[in-house]
Amino acid sequence: MTDALLPGCTGVLVLADGTVFQGHGTGLVGTAVGEVCFNTAMTGYQEILTDPSYMGQIVTFTFPHIGNVGVNLEDTEQFGDGAVTAARGAVFRDAPTAPANWRAQGDLSDWLARRGVVGLSGIDTRALTRRIREQGMPHAVIAHDPAGAFDLPALRARAAAWSGLEGLDLAKDATCRQSFTFEEGLWHWPAGYAAPSPTPRFHVVVVDYGVKRNILRSLVSIGARLTVVPAATTADEVLALKPDGVLLSNGPGDPAATGVYAAPQIKALVASGVPVFGICLGHQMLALALGAKTTKMEQGHHGANHPVKDLQTGKVEIVSMNHGFTVDRDSLPEGVIETHISLFDGTNAGIALKDRPVFGVQHHPEASPGPTDSLYLFDRFAALMAG
Repeated sequence: MTDALLPGCTGVLVLADGTVFQGHGTGLVGTAVGEVCFNTAMTGYQEILTDPSYMGQIVTFTFPHIGNVGVNLEDTEQFGDGAVTAARGAVFRDAPTAPANWRAQGDLSDWLARRGVVGLSGIDTRALTRRIREQGMPHAVIAHDPAGAFDLPALRARAAAWSGLEGLDLAKDATCRQSFTFEEGLWHWPAGYAAPSPTPRFHVVVVDYGVKRNILRSLVSIGARLTVVPAATTADEVLALKPDGVLLSNGPGDPAATGVYAAPQIKALVASGVPVFGICLGHQMLALALGAKTTKMEQGHHGANHPVKDLQTGKVEIVSMNHGFTVDRDSLPEGVIETHISLFDGTNAGIALKDRPVFGVQHHPEASPGPTDSLYLFDRFAALMAG
């Protein structure tokens, strides 16, 4: 971590405070600015790097061996284009290795380059993770140049000048541009992704703030017919589709910024009596619509091994999480029940209304990657729609 570049350095991560991590560049040759977070998952790097919730972020993987199973066409979570609507950069301890997996259709480094993601390997990811734990998620520029020509003062200035994620409505960029249907269920060995039911039980409208494919697959697998609509769709337009339930999806950015236009529509949906289920950003904006507040976190929660307690059953679930903002549990108004909490730091992880079929969770029950302990929440949603 010095301004004197080491021989063979082809990649750097330059923090806004001037700290420099040196290593070997991979993926896209170029630069990207973003907020640096760390993810503790040991598998599922392709799903992580294609999750729209990581838009505007540089992901540091704490697990040292990334790239071993390669990449394939099936495990992409986003519908958008590359780094524009997902992670901007990726940081690894060890250089990505050649893939060794029967599902692999390519290697990670080439895939990163095609997607426009700047990668960096060979740095002390433990030191970077400890820094984030102690000082919060920094703004930074990640850069890759095979010639090793880096203007460190300019990169530092760019990182320092970046405004950050607070106040940014990124859902408007991550959302679909027009409504569409989706007909693919969860993956099962050996057949692959399941076909939809020929006789769907429900019609679910998904409000897309940056939805993951596996959320949609999970809904299809409970017997739902899906209509996915853009983030700015009004409550009247949603209700005109005659849904049995509405899902508010995950997505990137500051929930308060997206909530300026989304929260009033969500409030109207809740008032209509239709069952509503919010996930991640959707959960946060559901809370805003019900009168609560959201705040920026110092570290955020990013990983596939987070313990969450269901306060209604007393059970502890290991879940996937990916969020840098949180619902202020002290701001929950009367009538809103806190249903789940994080056992890492006690932050809110779920809410429900006492008198209406409405609930939301901060974690990702669809996993991808991660455990399926909370997959039952889709069945809970189905039960609400069944009446």
